[in-house]
Amino acid sequence: MTGTRRRCFVVLALTVLSAAPPYPDAVGRAETAPRWTGTWEAAASGTAPALPGTSIRNVVHTSVGGSATRIRLSNRLGTAPLRLDTVTVALQRAHDPAGPEAVPGSLRTATFAGATSVTVPPGEDRVTDPVRLAVPADADLLVTVHTSADCGPATYHRTSLQPTFLARNGNRAADPGAAAYTDRVSHWYYVTGVDVLRPAAPDSVVALGDSLTDGNGSSYGTNRRWPDLLSRRLSALPAGRRPGVLNAGISGNRLLREGVGPSALSRLDADVLSRTGVRTLIVLEGVNDLKGTPPQTDPGAFVRAYRRIVARAHAHGIRVIGATLTPFGGHSAWTPARERLRHAINALIRGEVFDAVADFDAAVRDPARPDRIRPAYDSGDHLHFGDAGMAALAGTVDSAVLGR
Repeated sequence: MTGTRRRCFVVLALTVLSAAPPYPDAVGRAETAPRWTGTWEAAASGTAPALPGTSIRNVVHTSVGGSATRIRLSNRLGTAPLRLDTVTVALQRAHDPAGPEAVPGSLRTATFAGATSVTVPPGEDRVTDPVRLAVPADADLLVTVHTSADCGPATYHRTSLQPTFLARNGNRAADPGAAAYTDRVSHWYYVTGVDVLRPAAPDSVVALGDSLTDGNGSSYGTNRRWPDLLSRRLSALPAGRRPGVLNAGISGNRLLREGVGPSALSRLDADVLSRTGVRTLIVLEGVNDLKGTPPQTDPGAFVRAYRRIVARAHAHGIRVIGATLTPFGGHSAWTPARERLRHAINALIRGEVFDAVADFDAAVRDPARPDRIRPAYDSGDHLHFGDAGMAALAGTVDSAVLGR
């Protein structure tokens, strides 16, 4: 960000944040009181067949830690009531490779208004009661759910880039050991958010995006999506200034149309505005609109959508950083016309649409061929980023701004 843009951004951000509290239950609370902050998110991207009689042990990676936790479970895309018989949370025991075993003594059974089971109506989420478990920053949690009956299509996040473990021989959610968990998949089932209770500090940052944010192209099982790497950069800040980082990326997602998962516009409430303690939103959406079927060819449509996102975020006291669209020359969907449109959209993004800009395009384009990703950053398909490219994206976001 330029110095002029940063000064303007700070003035605007202070004005916006003074107009509304960062989240509803902040009103009237002491600034030093512990409060809930989002530490992890997975956006619901679609549905998969239910796994009745199976215990599903999801592995999720925290950004910031806290003295307690609570878990968000979703039936948002389901068509029938979802009966969760048991939900447990534990710290994952470190192995090489890590598996479904809990750190001894860390497994807790979550409750819902004091009950150990809950029924979630279709289209809705439920959040557990606070779970008394000290959760470290940059740690892996095991969130296990069990359903005994077929509750219809299961809301899930398709691309987890790490294993979810399955025990198909009954309710083993409370098993701390690994023996029952003999199968694995690469999706997150039902769990879509984790909050932690922490001392007063910057709240959370949400990255709203498509497969580039979801992590496609990065190394499996290593948490090297660019929001993960951004969180690691933010760990250099004092603990009282480090925000949580939430990844609301969905592979195949589009800004303007339904595609894989609801469009960015239609899922803004569920995946950003309803999340705990959101202070900043980073938007990287639009490449799939350029190259999708049918393609979007009007740059004005992109800007109108971006402005709607910004206006709705500002109404909730959230500042918005716009990320420029990255090159995809060499990919089968690239055309000269789409390249011209990408440049036009990026010029508008660099204008006055957002509170600040993260110029991802400038950070990753090949100086010799600006329509392409630098070879060192390319995962191999000329669209997605390998680990070095993910690090370059993360390094583009101003950590000093996020830690205000």
